[in-house]
Amino acid sequence: MSDGPQPILGVKGLTKRFDVSKPRIVRLVSGEPRRIVHAVEDVSFDIIQGTTFALVGESGCGKSTIARCLAGILRPTSGAIVFMDTELGATRSRRAALPFKRNLQMIFQDPYSSLNPRWRVGRTIAEPIITHALLVGRRQIEERTAELLCLVGLTPADARKFPHQFSGGQRQRISIARALASEPALVICDEPTSALDVSVQAQILNLMRQLQERLGLTYLLITHNLAVVANMADTIAVMYLGRIVECGPAQGIIDRPSHPYTRLLLDTVPDIDFARRPREPIKGEVPSPISPPPGCVFHPRCKLANERCTRELPRLREAADGRAVACHAVEEGRALALVGLAPDQPEKRAG
Repeated sequence: MSDGPQPILGVKGLTKRFDVSKPRIVRLVSGEPRRIVHAVEDVSFDIIQGTTFALVGESGCGKSTIARCLAGILRPTSGAIVFMDTELGATRSRRAALPFKRNLQMIFQDPYSSLNPRWRVGRTIAEPIITHALLVGRRQIEERTAELLCLVGLTPADARKFPHQFSGGQRQRISIARALASEPALVICDEPTSALDVSVQAQILNLMRQLQERLGLTYLLITHNLAVVANMADTIAVMYLGRIVECGPAQGIIDRPSHPYTRLLLDTVPDIDFARRPREPIKGEVPSPISPPPGCVFHPRCKLANERCTRELPRLREAADGRAVACHAVEEGRALALVGLAPDQPEKRAG
């Protein structure tokens, strides 16, 4: 066994497909084929305990589908999920899965829709404590609820209020308190700041960092905002149309992206230090996940694509700097022409 840090979560070959076909009798009459949405295809990654792992990509690339598979909301079509040295099989009973659900919690994108509007905040936060029998007795539960509210920057008196009495940022703090109530080992953060104002986003991100340092939390951060990733993530996995196209240390990818899609994503981030730097917008539309293109799924929008890219699917290949890239242009050295750099020349980019 390796002496280095061990992963708390391991995902191997995760695939999730949705059958959106019309009823069989209709297809028999009309002659239409089955329609399958390829939401996630053969995704593998590990998350080291105490770190932040970020899944990044455009809307519809499969990030949230992965999160829901990990949380048990969706059943994977195939693949393995190993959490805390135990494989989470699709046939695991609800009772047997309770210890793992306690250690794996989720913060959703819209804090208002994820909170029961008829429950007072105190009951919402106390629910995981009661469900997992972490404390016994009304007084102990109320004291723990008050402690969690203070932990996220609210007051014990807020336990008596309803969600509609809070602002968006305060509701997200309540969602964080509820996620922490079961004392989880891993927290899945599905676009936790995208529904908030910019000033409030910074407050929530600072709170998440402080809680991670104080409680030793592990985060799976799902976002399309690379500015969030730059300040939060230790490792980045960039997704496109259900597949990981680049994965590695966050700072290395931000300073020197390898995959053409990663570079185009970074060009969309405003940067005052490089305001006059020429930027190239991402052209074209994301192909339909019902009929993904053959070969590299990014080739219809990539200016470096050649004949090989249109027929052969690139595999994630390990590089010397600890990252993995799925790109024929990178493998063949053609991607260097995109930035005009020698292989050993660093690129100056804002952090």
